[in-house]
Amino acid sequence: MPPLDYRLSVAPMMDWTDRHDRFFLRLISRRVLLYTEMIPSGAILRGDRERFLAFDPAEQPLALQLGGAEPEMLADCAAIAAARGFAEINLNVGCPSDRVQNARFGACLMAEPALVARCVAAMRGAAGALPVTVKTRIGIDQRDSYADLKDFVAAQAEAGCARIIVHARKAWLQGLSPKQNREVPPLDYERVYALKRDFPALGIVLNGGVMTLDQAAAHLERVDGVMIGRAAYQNPYLLAAADRRFFGDAREPPSREQLVERLLPYARVQAAQGVPIQAITRHILGLFNGLPGARLWRRALSESAHRPGAGAEVIEQALDQVLALQQRRAAA
Repeated sequence: MPPLDYRLSVAPMMDWTDRHDRFFLRLISRRVLLYTEMIPSGAILRGDRERFLAFDPAEQPLALQLGGAEPEMLADCAAIAAARGFAEINLNVGCPSDRVQNARFGACLMAEPALVARCVAAMRGAAGALPVTVKTRIGIDQRDSYADLKDFVAAQAEAGCARIIVHARKAWLQGLSPKQNREVPPLDYERVYALKRDFPALGIVLNGGVMTLDQAAAHLERVDGVMIGRAAYQNPYLLAAADRRFFGDAREPPSREQLVERLLPYARVQAAQGVPIQAITRHILGLFNGLPGARLWRRALSESAHRPGAGAEVIEQALDQVLALQQRRAAA
């Protein structure tokens, strides 16, 4: 397997980056690294494994993000992930939600760097050739000095972590919702840059507040990779230029119309298997953002996808309406 190219990736986002969203994003970019939603280790070992781990081969390169704090359980999950063909295994040490904290994983683990290191070492021992990585914050609560962050990263590097993905905000474990924790604590990119200076041999990926490819390119002058979150979900077509800009792919990016046409066969197969079409259409609402017809596209999908028996024709009809509107405007 060739080395994983992680210069640009799309963040794991709960309730957003499911398999349908990832399939759609892969139609836009062939090279950007994709991540699953965070999956608790217990859900894999004791739950519906197929539901949580199934993916279309077209989604590759695809990394699995795990949540957990039990080295043995995480090691078992790493072995399963390796057998399933994932490209990377990532441990979430950044999610601040109460539910995650109550299960004693996520961002609260930043206070236990030795435990996280044991988890990383256990996964590393079970993952074969797969890289094991950690996604974290720059700090939590009052444990937010650069010295704390540096000690945390050093422990993971020594345990065999191949790469650290750093959301450049601290997390408040009490008093802020997960949404507020993505917006209220100020961004501090300089701390992420400092990590790269202090750990030159360790892959450092910056996450948080990156809204454009221009911003990503600027950060890549200081770190090894950039992870884009909400911007890639709300305006997915921004990834269309990524392959040429960051990965040297000379092919012309697909148009929005071509993307919809390529998505339709997948949508038909999923609908035939009983997947509600809304499970797919909710991920493509932002495709025409910033263009004439964007509101019409969103409305056509939202009003029709929930109807009983709705299928892929909902997407096809919405595209027809948008193209007709654009043609009328062009002719005016």
